[in-house]
Amino acid sequence: MTTDIIEINNFIVLIEQSNSDKSIVQTCAIDGDAIGFAFYGSGDVELEIQHQNQTKIITNTTGIAISFFGNNKVEFFHKIGPNRPLQSISIFSKLNKLQNLPKEEQEIFTDFLPELLSPKADFVEGPRFYMTPNMQNAVYKILTTNYKGNTRRMFLKSQITELLSHFFAFLASDKKESVSNEDREKLFKAKEIIANNISSPPSLSELSKLIGLNNNKLKRNFKELFGVPVFKFLQEERLNKAYEMLSTTNESVQEVAWFVGYESLSSFSNAFQNKFGVRPNEIRQQFFSNKS
Repeated sequence: MTTDIIEINNFIVLIEQSNSDKSIVQTCAIDGDAIGFAFYGSGDVELEIQHQNQTKIITNTTGIAISFFGNNKVEFFHKIGPNRPLQSISIFSKLNKLQNLPKEEQEIFTDFLPELLSPKADFVEGPRFYMTPNMQNAVYKILTTNYKGNTRRMFLKSQITELLSHFFAFLASDKKESVSNEDREKLFKAKEIIANNISSPPSLSELSKLIGLNNNKLKRNFKELFGVPVFKFLQEERLNKAYEMLSTTNESVQEVAWFVGYESLSSFSNAFQNKFGVRPNEIRQQFFSNKS
Protein backbone atom coordinates (compact mmCIF):
# COMPACT_ATOMS: atom_id res chain seq x y z
CA MET A 1 0.00 0.00 0.00
CA THR A 2 1.40 3.37 -1.02
CA THR A 3 -0.11 6.54 0.46
CA ASP A 4 1.20 9.94 -0.55
CA ILE A 5 -0.08 12.79 1.69
CA ILE A 6 0.47 16.32 0.42
CA GLU A 7 -0.80 19.68 1.64
CA ILE A 8 -1.62 21.99 -1.27
CA ASN A 9 -2.96 25.43 -0.42
CA ASN A 10 -6.06 24.78 1.69
CA PHE A 11 -6.41 21.12 0.72
CA ILE A 12 -4.97 17.86 2.04
CA VAL A 13 -4.46 15.40 -0.82
CA LEU A 14 -4.14 11.62 -0.35
CA ILE A 15 -2.87 9.64 -3.33
CA GLU A 16 -3.37 5.94 -2.62
CA GLN A 17 -2.28 2.94 -4.68
CA SER A 18 -2.37 -0.71 -3.68
CA ASN A 19 -1.77 -3.93 -5.56
CA SER A 20 -1.86 -6.32 -2.61
CA ASP A 21 -1.55 -10.08 -3.11
CA LYS A 22 -3.98 -10.63 -0.24
CA SER A 23 -7.19 -9.05 1.01
CA ILE A 24 -6.67 -6.00 3.23
CA VAL A 25 -8.79 -3.24 4.74
CA GLN A 26 -7.47 0.32 4.65
CA THR A 27 -8.98 2.69 7.23
CA CYS A 28 -9.22 6.47 7.00
CA ALA A 29 -10.72 8.98 9.46
CA ILE A 30 -11.33 12.73 9.26
CA ASP A 31 -9.95 15.17 11.80
CA GLY A 32 -12.72 17.74 12.28
CA ASP A 33 -15.45 19.08 9.99
CA ALA A 34 -14.36 18.71 6.38
CA ILE A 35 -15.55 18.52 2.79
CA GLY A 36 -14.02 15.68 0.80
CA PHE A 37 -13.75 14.50 -2.79
CA ALA A 38 -12.59 11.07 -3.95
CA PHE A 39 -11.71 10.00 -7.49
CA TYR A 40 -11.19 6.30 -8.21
CA GLY A 41 -8.90 5.35 -11.08
CA SER A 42 -9.29 1.57 -10.90
CA GLY A 43 -9.80 -1.43 -8.73
CA ASP A 44 -13.52 -2.13 -8.26
CA VAL A 45 -12.82 -1.55 -4.56
CA GLU A 46 -15.61 -1.62 -1.99
CA LEU A 47 -15.90 1.55 0.10
CA GLU A 48 -17.62 1.26 3.49
CA ILE A 49 -18.56 4.40 5.43
CA GLN A 50 -19.55 4.11 9.10
CA HIS A 51 -21.10 6.82 11.27
CA GLN A 52 -23.47 6.81 14.27
CA ASN A 53 -24.19 3.07 14.02
CA GLN A 54 -24.98 3.50 10.34
CA THR A 55 -23.14 1.87 7.46
CA LYS A 56 -23.10 2.95 3.83
CA ILE A 57 -21.43 0.75 1.22
CA ILE A 58 -20.38 1.86 -2.25
CA THR A 59 -19.34 -1.00 -4.55
CA ASN A 60 -17.82 -0.90 -8.04
CA THR A 61 -15.87 2.27 -7.31
CA THR A 62 -13.82 2.18 -10.54
CA GLY A 63 -14.32 5.44 -12.42
CA ILE A 64 -16.46 7.03 -9.70
CA ALA A 65 -16.13 10.59 -8.40
CA ILE A 66 -17.79 11.27 -5.03
CA SER A 67 -18.14 14.25 -2.69
CA PHE A 68 -19.17 14.37 0.95
CA PHE A 69 -19.10 16.12 4.31
CA GLY A 70 -17.67 14.23 7.26
CA ASN A 71 -16.33 14.80 10.76
CA ASN A 72 -14.31 12.86 13.34
CA LYS A 73 -17.24 10.53 14.00
CA VAL A 74 -16.96 9.07 10.49
CA GLU A 75 -14.67 6.23 9.39
CA PHE A 76 -13.91 5.08 5.86
CA PHE A 77 -12.85 1.52 4.98
CA HIS A 78 -11.41 0.48 1.62
CA LYS A 79 -11.73 -3.28 1.11
CA ILE A 80 -8.90 -4.22 -1.23
CA GLY A 81 -8.35 -7.67 -2.75
CA PRO A 82 -5.75 -9.36 -4.97
CA ASN A 83 -7.81 -8.71 -8.10
CA ARG A 84 -9.08 -5.32 -6.91
CA PRO A 85 -6.12 -2.93 -6.74
CA LEU A 86 -6.83 0.51 -5.36
CA GLN A 87 -6.00 3.72 -7.19
CA SER A 88 -7.63 6.76 -5.65
CA ILE A 89 -7.13 10.47 -5.11
CA SER A 90 -8.85 12.01 -2.09
CA ILE A 91 -9.01 15.76 -1.51
CA PHE A 92 -10.05 17.23 1.85
CA SER A 93 -10.58 20.74 3.14
CA LYS A 94 -11.66 21.77 6.61
CA LEU A 95 -14.81 23.89 6.48
CA ASN A 96 -13.05 26.81 8.18
CA LYS A 97 -10.20 26.61 5.62
CA LEU A 98 -12.60 27.23 2.75
CA GLN A 99 -12.88 30.80 4.01
CA ASN A 100 -9.27 31.29 2.93
CA LEU A 101 -10.07 30.57 -0.71
CA PRO A 102 -10.48 33.48 -3.15
CA LYS A 103 -14.02 34.85 -3.15
CA GLU A 104 -14.89 33.43 -6.58
CA GLU A 105 -13.79 29.94 -5.50
CA GLN A 106 -15.83 30.18 -2.29
CA GLU A 107 -18.85 30.99 -4.47
CA ILE A 108 -18.34 27.78 -6.47
CA PHE A 109 -18.58 25.68 -3.29
CA THR A 110 -21.59 27.69 -2.10
CA ASP A 111 -23.40 27.33 -5.43
CA PHE A 112 -22.83 23.62 -6.02
CA LEU A 113 -22.34 22.03 -2.59
CA PRO A 114 -24.65 23.92 -0.19
CA GLU A 115 -25.73 20.69 1.57
CA LEU A 116 -22.09 19.98 2.46
CA LEU A 117 -21.35 23.48 3.72
CA SER A 118 -24.35 23.34 6.09
CA PRO A 119 -24.49 19.65 7.03
CA LYS A 120 -27.34 18.23 9.09
CA ALA A 121 -25.53 15.01 10.04
CA ASP A 122 -22.04 13.68 10.76
CA PHE A 123 -21.87 12.35 7.21
CA VAL A 124 -23.62 13.91 4.21
CA GLU A 125 -23.12 12.57 0.70
CA GLY A 126 -22.87 15.13 -2.09
CA PRO A 127 -22.92 14.58 -5.87
CA ARG A 128 -21.62 11.21 -7.07
CA PHE A 129 -21.13 10.27 -10.73
CA TYR A 130 -18.81 8.60 -13.22
CA MET A 131 -15.83 10.70 -14.19
CA THR A 132 -15.74 12.49 -17.52
CA PRO A 133 -12.77 11.92 -19.89
CA ASN A 134 -11.20 15.18 -18.65
CA MET A 135 -11.37 13.98 -15.04
CA GLN A 136 -9.97 10.59 -16.01
CA ASN A 137 -7.01 12.23 -17.77
CA ALA A 138 -6.23 14.42 -14.76
CA VAL A 139 -6.40 11.41 -12.42
CA TYR A 140 -4.13 9.40 -14.73
CA LYS A 141 -1.53 12.18 -14.83
CA ILE A 142 -1.54 12.49 -11.02
CA LEU A 143 -1.14 8.74 -10.51
CA THR A 144 1.65 8.29 -13.07
CA THR A 145 3.85 11.39 -12.69
CA ASN A 146 7.55 10.75 -12.07
CA TYR A 147 8.32 14.30 -10.96
CA LYS A 148 10.15 14.71 -7.66
CA GLY A 149 10.45 17.36 -4.93
CA ASN A 150 9.25 20.88 -5.60
CA THR A 151 8.57 20.11 -9.26
CA ARG A 152 6.21 17.32 -8.20
CA ARG A 153 4.45 19.64 -5.76
CA MET A 154 4.02 22.31 -8.45
CA PHE A 155 2.66 19.71 -10.89
CA LEU A 156 0.23 18.21 -8.38
CA LYS A 157 -1.02 21.65 -7.41
CA SER A 158 -1.96 22.34 -11.04
CA GLN A 159 -3.54 18.91 -11.55
CA ILE A 160 -5.61 18.99 -8.35
CA THR A 161 -6.93 22.39 -9.40
CA GLU A 162 -7.71 20.97 -12.84
CA LEU A 163 -9.46 17.93 -11.36
CA LEU A 164 -11.70 20.03 -9.09
CA SER A 165 -12.41 22.40 -11.98
CA HIS A 166 -13.65 19.49 -14.11
CA PHE A 167 -15.75 18.25 -11.18
CA PHE A 168 -17.53 21.58 -10.76
CA ALA A 169 -17.79 22.09 -14.53
CA PHE A 170 -19.73 18.83 -14.71
CA LEU A 171 -22.08 20.03 -11.96
CA ALA A 172 -22.55 23.31 -13.83
CA SER A 173 -23.48 21.50 -17.05
CA ASP A 174 -26.93 20.14 -17.75
CA LYS A 175 -25.47 16.69 -17.04
CA LYS A 176 -27.46 15.06 -19.83
CA GLU A 177 -25.47 11.93 -20.57
CA SER A 178 -26.17 9.72 -23.57
CA VAL A 179 -24.55 6.78 -21.74
CA SER A 180 -26.58 5.43 -18.82
CA ASN A 181 -24.99 4.76 -15.44
CA GLU A 182 -25.59 1.03 -15.93
CA ASP A 183 -23.73 1.07 -19.26
CA ARG A 184 -20.98 3.24 -17.80
CA GLU A 185 -20.31 0.63 -15.14
CA LYS A 186 -20.05 -2.03 -17.86
CA LEU A 187 -17.68 0.15 -19.92
CA PHE A 188 -15.37 0.74 -16.96
CA LYS A 189 -15.37 -3.03 -16.47
CA ALA A 190 -14.39 -3.44 -20.15
CA LYS A 191 -11.57 -0.95 -19.67
CA GLU A 192 -10.28 -2.89 -16.68
CA ILE A 193 -10.45 -6.22 -18.54
CA ILE A 194 -8.38 -4.77 -21.39
CA ALA A 195 -5.83 -3.21 -19.02
CA ASN A 196 -5.38 -6.55 -17.24
CA ASN A 197 -4.99 -8.56 -20.47
CA ILE A 198 -2.87 -6.37 -22.75
CA SER A 199 -0.77 -9.21 -24.17
CA SER A 200 -3.77 -11.32 -25.22
CA PRO A 201 -6.94 -9.21 -24.94
CA PRO A 202 -10.39 -10.59 -25.73
CA SER A 203 -11.88 -9.79 -29.12
CA LEU A 204 -14.61 -7.17 -29.32
CA SER A 205 -17.23 -9.93 -29.50
CA GLU A 206 -15.76 -11.70 -26.48
CA LEU A 207 -15.52 -8.42 -24.57
CA SER A 208 -19.15 -7.62 -25.40
CA LYS A 209 -20.25 -10.94 -23.92
CA LEU A 210 -18.09 -10.50 -20.82
CA ILE A 211 -19.67 -7.15 -19.92
CA GLY A 212 -23.16 -7.73 -21.31
CA LEU A 213 -23.16 -4.94 -23.90
CA ASN A 214 -23.60 -5.37 -27.65
CA ASN A 215 -20.76 -4.65 -30.10
CA ASN A 216 -22.14 -1.39 -31.44
CA LYS A 217 -22.81 0.08 -28.01
CA LEU A 218 -19.40 -1.05 -26.80
CA LYS A 219 -17.54 0.64 -29.66
CA ARG A 220 -19.64 3.82 -29.76
CA ASN A 221 -19.97 4.43 -26.02
CA PHE A 222 -16.40 3.40 -25.14
CA LYS A 223 -15.10 6.19 -27.36
CA GLU A 224 -17.58 8.69 -25.92
CA LEU A 225 -16.76 7.82 -22.31
CA PHE A 226 -12.97 7.46 -22.59
CA GLY A 227 -12.21 9.70 -25.56
CA VAL A 228 -10.56 6.95 -27.64
CA PRO A 229 -11.71 3.81 -29.51
CA VAL A 230 -11.23 0.41 -27.86
CA PHE A 231 -8.21 -0.49 -30.03
CA LYS A 232 -6.53 2.87 -29.39
CA PHE A 233 -6.96 2.41 -25.65
CA LEU A 234 -5.37 -1.06 -25.87
CA GLN A 235 -2.42 0.37 -27.82
CA GLU A 236 -1.93 3.15 -25.25
CA GLU A 237 -2.02 0.64 -22.37
CA ARG A 238 0.52 -1.58 -24.12
CA LEU A 239 2.94 1.27 -24.74
CA ASN A 240 2.58 2.69 -21.22
CA LYS A 241 3.30 -0.75 -19.77
CA ALA A 242 6.28 -1.14 -22.11
CA TYR A 243 7.71 2.21 -20.98
CA GLU A 244 7.31 1.16 -17.34
CA MET A 245 9.06 -2.19 -17.95
CA LEU A 246 11.92 -0.64 -19.93
CA SER A 247 12.44 1.90 -17.14
CA THR A 248 12.31 -0.50 -14.20
CA THR A 249 13.24 -4.07 -15.25
CA ASN A 250 16.10 -5.97 -16.89
CA GLU A 251 13.87 -7.35 -19.65
CA SER A 252 15.23 -6.85 -23.18
CA VAL A 253 13.39 -4.71 -25.72
CA GLN A 254 12.30 -7.86 -27.56
CA GLU A 255 11.01 -9.46 -24.36
CA VAL A 256 9.08 -6.31 -23.46
CA ALA A 257 7.56 -6.16 -26.95
CA TRP A 258 6.36 -9.75 -26.64
CA PHE A 259 5.06 -9.19 -23.10
CA VAL A 260 2.79 -6.31 -24.16
CA GLY A 261 1.49 -8.16 -27.22
CA TYR A 262 3.68 -7.03 -30.15
CA GLU A 263 4.95 -9.85 -32.38
CA SER A 264 6.93 -7.49 -34.62
CA LEU A 265 9.83 -5.64 -32.99
CA SER A 266 9.86 -2.97 -35.72
CA SER A 267 6.12 -2.29 -35.28
CA PHE A 268 6.63 -1.99 -31.53
CA SER A 269 9.62 0.34 -31.93
CA ASN A 270 7.77 2.61 -34.39
CA ALA A 271 4.65 2.80 -32.23
CA PHE A 272 6.78 3.51 -29.15
CA GLN A 273 8.65 6.33 -30.87
CA ASN A 274 5.42 7.86 -32.18
CA LYS A 275 4.06 8.04 -28.63
CA PHE A 276 7.14 8.94 -26.58
CA GLY A 277 9.48 10.53 -29.14
CA VAL A 278 12.30 8.08 -28.41
CA ARG A 279 13.15 4.51 -29.40
CA PRO A 280 12.68 1.72 -26.81
CA ASN A 281 16.42 0.97 -26.80
CA GLU A 282 17.10 4.57 -25.69
CA ILE A 283 14.94 4.04 -22.59
CA ARG A 284 16.73 0.75 -21.98
CA GLN A 285 20.14 2.48 -22.23
CA GLN A 286 19.01 5.12 -19.72
CA PHE A 287 17.95 2.36 -17.32
CA PHE A 288 21.36 0.69 -17.39
CA SER A 289 23.25 3.99 -17.14
CA ASN A 290 21.21 4.93 -14.05
CA LYS A 291 22.11 1.60 -12.42
CA SER A 292 25.83 1.96 -13.03
